[in-house]
Amino acid sequence: MTRMTAARAAVEILKLEGITHAFGVPGAAINPFYAALREAGGIEHTLARHVEGASHMAEGYTRAAPGNIGVCVGTSGPAGTDMITGLYSAIGDSIPILCVTGQAPRARLHKEDFQAVDIASIAAPVTKMAVTVLEPAQVPGVLQQAFHLMRSGRPGPVLVDLPLDVQLAEIEFDAGTYAPLPVYRPAATRAQVDRAMAMLNAAERPLIVAGGGVVNADACAPLREFAEITGVPVVPTLMGWGAIPDDHDLNAGMVGLQTSHRYGNATFLESDFVLGIGNRWANRHTGGLDVYTRGRTFVHVDVEPTQIGRVFAPDYGIASDAGLALELFVQAARELRDAGELPDRTDWAASAQRRRATLQRRTHFDDVPIKPQRVYEEMNRAFGPDTRYVTTIGLSQIAGAQLLHVYRPRHWINCGQAGPLGWTIPAALGVAVAEPGAPVVALSGDYDFQFMIEELAAGAQHNIPYIHVLVNNSYLGLIRQAQRTFDMDYQVRLSFENVNAPELGGYGVDHVRVAEGLGCKAIRVTEPDGLLPAFEEAKKLAEEYRVPVVVEAVLERVTDIAMGARDIDAVVEFEEVATEAAHAPTAVRRLV
Repeated sequence: MTRMTAARAAVEILKLEGITHAFGVPGAAINPFYAALREAGGIEHTLARHVEGASHMAEGYTRAAPGNIGVCVGTSGPAGTDMITGLYSAIGDSIPILCVTGQAPRARLHKEDFQAVDIASIAAPVTKMAVTVLEPAQVPGVLQQAFHLMRSGRPGPVLVDLPLDVQLAEIEFDAGTYAPLPVYRPAATRAQVDRAMAMLNAAERPLIVAGGGVVNADACAPLREFAEITGVPVVPTLMGWGAIPDDHDLNAGMVGLQTSHRYGNATFLESDFVLGIGNRWANRHTGGLDVYTRGRTFVHVDVEPTQIGRVFAPDYGIASDAGLALELFVQAARELRDAGELPDRTDWAASAQRRRATLQRRTHFDDVPIKPQRVYEEMNRAFGPDTRYVTTIGLSQIAGAQLLHVYRPRHWINCGQAGPLGWTIPAALGVAVAEPGAPVVALSGDYDFQFMIEELAAGAQHNIPYIHVLVNNSYLGLIRQAQRTFDMDYQVRLSFENVNAPELGGYGVDHVRVAEGLGCKAIRVTEPDGLLPAFEEAKKLAEEYRVPVVVEAVLERVTDIAMGARDIDAVVEFEEVATEAAHAPTAVRRLV
């Protein structure tokens, strides 16, 4: 046994649990923990410019690779409350991150001390566990439990709040005998899988819906094998995009009201059976449940038992980790194939690909100002299959999901349920830290970009290169489009005449100057033919200067993106669909 401060024991446990990097902002109430970080070594630290930014960096870090757990650190009071948004987005998408906060000394709790707040109570609804540790000797056990909970069942975040005097107290701790607690994952039984397979085999037009749980479980390979053995097309959700490559013959496209493909919705509406694995039937995916469920039988596999039946009652449910379930599904499918008992799905799968060939949205426009669809066309040309895209919410994300291509798991890193503005820059930094050398491309509209723009300075300071594609229409585009329902365009315009940059023509903020002032490189593009050269130049600048590089595309002010209000059979297409060749010139049809 070794005598050390509880803060030092906490740091040693982080290292023993596999933590090598943390993101945060120091302060008086967390300084003992920072002192332990410095003394112990072994954990690199990125200094954020905003504590919410640190929490999103931790999210990006976790999402980038299997087994990662991002750690964010802050002081007492507002640091913890700033990180609530990060905890919310993490729990919504089943992302494990550890939030460590400082706290006022125990004797000062509940006395309205400076920057003392009951952060554990505030964080409880958006964490798997939130606790203020009141006894120094409990620090090792609390952290051991924290890592166990983050990894077990449905993954998610934990907050551990450490009062100043608890951090400074000395305890006995034997790092040499510490061991992480076993991880609990519910597992399907073979009987459950056999029943689900019987239901699938009885169907004529089955689909697999692959959610983020497949990616979280690192189960994309068995998913593809199962689909290939059975011949059943796969619909990836937004969080599961990349679980099966976009160019795979069994990729049926995404389904939903917003981040969907027209051919994906068309194929889904023809289906009669759906096997959902690791998905939560999010409302942007399902739209109205009467249309989504009508005429279909559903099997739902999810790691969280209470998720089954939460949105609608499936015909059969299995509580299981996606990877453990898919191992059994593959085994069962192999046996049925070898016995000649699998139906031939060739015609059904081929029909999905015919829809894909004829229901592509148009992307090639030569308009000035630039139409957003052209940006995504040129991104597909510039950035290869190894690119990791990072984005959060807005028309930029919706159009990106409709028009970009993703070929590998964890190469579309998206905040799905919470969708907080400002998420993209810090999350991209976290991804780039987790995967140094990997091409990381962030995608933002101008408002998302402005929310946490200060984190670009963190990227410059710590030499974290990535490319940030900024599509600027000087509008809250998604909210403007939603306001059509109310026949208004109110408080959504970001445009103004910038007295320091009249050449911007009323587009307001000079993002290039701001990015450069924060230590980064930036390029502005105003014509569509300049997009591809700008992306190629950005790659060179990121490699040479090792800082974030912003490519701003100045867009037309108003573009409506394909979207539905309620049902997946009523998505409004604002542009004429290009048949056969997605880039073929076609007439533009505006719907009013």
